[in-house]
Amino acid sequence: MTDGSAPGPCEVSWFSALCDDDYEFLGQPDPALKSSFEHCRDIVLQAESGGFDNILLPSGYQLGIDTTAFAAAIAPMLKRIALLMAVRVGESWPPQLARQIATIDRILGGRLAVNIISSDLPGETLPSAARYRRTIEAMHILKTLLNGQSLDHDGEFWTLKIDPPRIGTVSGKAPPLYFGGLSEDAREAAAQGCDVYLMWPDRIEAVQAIIADMRGRAAKHGRTLRFGYRAHVVVRDTEAEARTAADRLLSKLDASEGAAIRAKSLDSQSVGVAAQAALREGAADDGYAEAHLWTGIGRARSGAGAAIVGDPDQVFAKLQAYRAMGIEAFILSGYPHAAEADLFARHVLPRLDHAPLSRD
Repeated sequence: MTDGSAPGPCEVSWFSALCDDDYEFLGQPDPALKSSFEHCRDIVLQAESGGFDNILLPSGYQLGIDTTAFAAAIAPMLKRIALLMAVRVGESWPPQLARQIATIDRILGGRLAVNIISSDLPGETLPSAARYRRTIEAMHILKTLLNGQSLDHDGEFWTLKIDPPRIGTVSGKAPPLYFGGLSEDAREAAAQGCDVYLMWPDRIEAVQAIIADMRGRAAKHGRTLRFGYRAHVVVRDTEAEARTAADRLLSKLDASEGAAIRAKSLDSQSVGVAAQAALREGAADDGYAEAHLWTGIGRARSGAGAAIVGDPDQVFAKLQAYRAMGIEAFILSGYPHAAEADLFARHVLPRLDHAPLSRD
């Protein structure tokens, strides 16, 4: 917040490892933690029983299992938690995707949100600027159809004159669109089309600068954005125990294997990933970029590469500092995902004023 008032409730989400991203020791694959319907289902159910508001279902073409199919399968098993379903717009035909989104939202009773990923079509590579222009078009098409409106769209990538699908969402409106990216093209796409702008871990001053920049960009389009923060957590009874647990995650990591894991991701060359690498390279010898922000995760992971590490008081205080800056949604994770979800749910989550984001 910028006016000195107390922030409202924040949304606290967990993460289900659909993209082969669950470990006891980073870089050491464990058959018991490999992405499967059963394993990822168990993480979602753990998050629901722990009291989390939402759970991100990530998506990758090369890794893991299909996100949309998983969301449809898990939805009838859930009573309260929302799903944040990642969709790769480069692999989708927007009118069909709109129908899939509406169907899954119906199964969930209106508790679906969508994480837009500006992906390529597998086997093809579109220049960054064009790819993000396509993403802006896709978000416009999805919002129009999911708001129950007829579409007459003559764009660079799609020409569509179509009525909305018969089935709509429970609310009759498009679900919130979450989106992240640091490049100039990504920021402009977010300013024009998304509802919740997601950031990866960074120093406090960098997070403040990004929020200010994105507010200004959105205002130029007559829009406002909400802000989310995607990070890992390691919480233990004491700071020393948390630091030991973090170090243990890397205790069997081979540097070449870590590099191979980072390179395997489809976003390994993005501006955001480069920023995570710079954060890691600029950290102190113990891997901490600032108090309680540990960059060791990024040694064996592309994407969000830092964790909030500390005792319950320290982790809570760190999250409260982000909330004071305007962060309204957290997407958290830890290793192994189900075990760390339980620790966070018992030690930190009850202290947070949290609830699903309103869908105004």
